[in-house]
Amino acid sequence: MKKLNQFDTLVIDEFEEDKYHLPTHSHTYYEIIYIIKGNGIHQLNNNLLPYQSGDLFVISTDDEHYFDIKKRTRFFFIKFTDTYFNSNKKLSCDEFLLNTPENIMRDKSLKENVLKLDKTCASILKNTIDNIRSYNCKANISTSPIAFYQILSIFGLIKESLQQQNIKITGSGIDNDQIISYIHQNIYRPKLVQIKTIADHFNISQSYFGTYFKRNFSISYRDYSNKLRVQLIEKRILNKQLSMKQIAYEFGFTDESHLSNYFKKQRNMKPSAVKKL
Repeated sequence: MKKLNQFDTLVIDEFEEDKYHLPTHSHTYYEIIYIIKGNGIHQLNNNLLPYQSGDLFVISTDDEHYFDIKKRTRFFFIKFTDTYFNSNKKLSCDEFLLNTPENIMRDKSLKENVLKLDKTCASILKNTIDNIRSYNCKANISTSPIAFYQILSIFGLIKESLQQQNIKITGSGIDNDQIISYIHQNIYRPKLVQIKTIADHFNISQSYFGTYFKRNFSISYRDYSNKLRVQLIEKRILNKQLSMKQIAYEFGFTDESHLSNYFKKQRNMKPSAVKKL
């Protein structure tokens, strides 16, 4: 299986052909594919999806695909790496920080259905593609806010199309109970409850996670995790079944001194004082 690589953060490509020049392949990057004209069959993973002028497809790094061209087809490609949206987070709205474009593109439902756009949305999509085509002459397109917002608007059209077809994106959106459950299960392993790790686990932008947590739980993530850890440590101490060394090891502290300093900072008392309460 041929796997294509791309090192530029954003590449715009357009070509027309009677026979697709690539075999079945996958990528290390993401693709938005718009059909300007022509028709045929898009072989996407294990699905055969008929395509025609105006159709839109999204390809993630997990996908394999090939175009079986029936009528000469003109393709328009927007290709970007993981770093494209990450490097433009300051331009993104909260919704797309929460449900990232990459996460949307990995959704299985988009590989099993041809997106259906009503007349108005289809016209907006065509105009958006034409705008990107026109702007592709700019040397700085990968860092251009204009190009970024045009590409981002395509995901708005994708989401509207899915809503009209009553197709839900699985894995997008966040279950607050799952977040709390994850924290409680992994509070003993410091690396697993770092913001970066949790954000990656739930496909949330790292920069957005703190805001999201405070908004939904009325407490900062740092305060919540510290209170939870201290409460559990205090219970261990009062239970008197584990030594301080064992408790330190259980919660991922380097030694008893490390645990003692942490506890004193959080509770304004040494762990030994808990035994006297």
